[in-house]
Amino acid sequence: MAEQTAPPGSTGAPGAISPGPPGRRAEALPAEALPDKPDAAVVRDALGVGIAVGLSGFAFGVTSAGSGLSLLQTCVLSLLVFTGASQFALVGALAAGGNPYTAAAGAFFLGVRNAFYGLRLSQLLALPRAVRPFAAHWVIDETTAVTLPQPTRRAARIGFTVTGLTLYVLWNLTTLVGALGAEALGDTDAWGLDAASPAVFLALLAPMLKSTIERVTAGLAVLLALTLLPVLPAGVPVLLSALAAPVVLFLMGRTKRGPNPEDGVATRQDRTAQQEQEERHP
Repeated sequence: MAEQTAPPGSTGAPGAISPGPPGRRAEALPAEALPDKPDAAVVRDALGVGIAVGLSGFAFGVTSAGSGLSLLQTCVLSLLVFTGASQFALVGALAAGGNPYTAAAGAFFLGVRNAFYGLRLSQLLALPRAVRPFAAHWVIDETTAVTLPQPTRRAARIGFTVTGLTLYVLWNLTTLVGALGAEALGDTDAWGLDAASPAVFLALLAPMLKSTIERVTAGLAVLLALTLLPVLPAGVPVLLSALAAPVVLFLMGRTKRGPNPEDGVATRQDRTAQQEQEERHP
C-alpha cells in the first residue's frame, strides 16, 4: 500500500502519526522521537489477537446450527456480516423464538458501533480509495484495538491488515467446523458457547484499562448493559452503555473543579468599592 504524502505541519516522515488532539495544530515530533516498534512485533501482536478470537468462531457455528439455521445460512452470516457480537445476538434472538426482523434489527444496532470505529481508523490508516470498501468489512472491535495503539501509520496498517486477515480466515473456517460438528455436541445451550467470543475479547481488553477513569468507565458501562439487558432489545443495551463515558467525565470534572480563588478576590474588591461609594454618597 502506498504511503500518503505528509501534509504540512506533520512529522514530515511518511506514515508518522502527529501527536496532539484532533483539530489543533500541535508541534510535530521528529520521526526518530516516536517510539520504535519493529514490524515483527506488530505482526506478533496482531496474530495473537487474530488467532485467539478467530478460534471462537467455532462457538458461533455451534450456536447458530443449534438455533435452527442451516449450514449455508451460518457460513454466509460469518462471511458477509463478520462481527461476532451481532451474529451471536441474531442467532440468540432466533433461538429464543424472536421475530426474525426484530432479531435482525437488534443485530444491526449492535453493529452500528463499527461505523464510529471507521471514522477514526479512516484518518489513521489513510488507505487508497480503491481499498477502503474492502477494508471497511474488517473494521471491528479487534482490528480497532490492535490498530489504535500503533505509533506510526505503517505499524497501524500492518496491525490492521494482519489482524483482519487472520481473524476473517479463522473465523469463517471455525464457523464451518462448528456448524458441522453441532450435532455431535448435542444440547449446545448446556455448553454456554455463546459466551466464548465476548469472554475472549474482554480478556484482551482488560489489560488496556490502566487508569482509574478507564476502569470506572468500563465498570459503569457493564452495569448499564446488565441493567438494561432484560428490558431492551438485543444490541440496544450495549449502545446505551456508551453513555458511561460522558457521565464519568462529567463527574470527574466536577470533582476536580474546586472554588476559583479569583472569584473570592473579585467579590472582596466589589464589596470594598461599594463601601467606598456609600461613604462618598451617604
